[in-house]
Amino acid sequence: MVNISDVRVRHIKSDNNKLLAVASLIIDDCFAVHDIKILSGDNGPFIAMPSRKTPDGEFKDIVHPINAETREFLSNKILEAFANTPKED
Repeated sequence: MVNISDVRVRHIKSDNNKLLAVASLIIDDCFAVHDIKILSGDNGPFIAMPSRKTPDGEFKDIVHPINAETREFLSNKILEAFANTPKED
C-alpha cells in the first residue's frame, strides 16, 4: 500500500451544499494530488478525484486509484482528515 505523507483539507463556504471541501494529499513525500473534492452524499461525505471536462461535456478523472482497495484507503485517509480539520469562520 502507498504511504500517505500528508493530507490537507480546505473547507469550502459555498451556496452549493454538495461541495464541502477540497483536499490535497502527498504520497511517499514525492507526489502531490490536488483538487480532490469532498462532496455531500445521501450516505455522508465522499470524495471525487480531480477531473476535467471533455469536449462532449463528460467529466473524466485525470488521476485515480486503479483498484477498489486503494480507492477505499485514500477515501478513508481524506475523510478522516476532513473530519479532523476545523472549519474556518
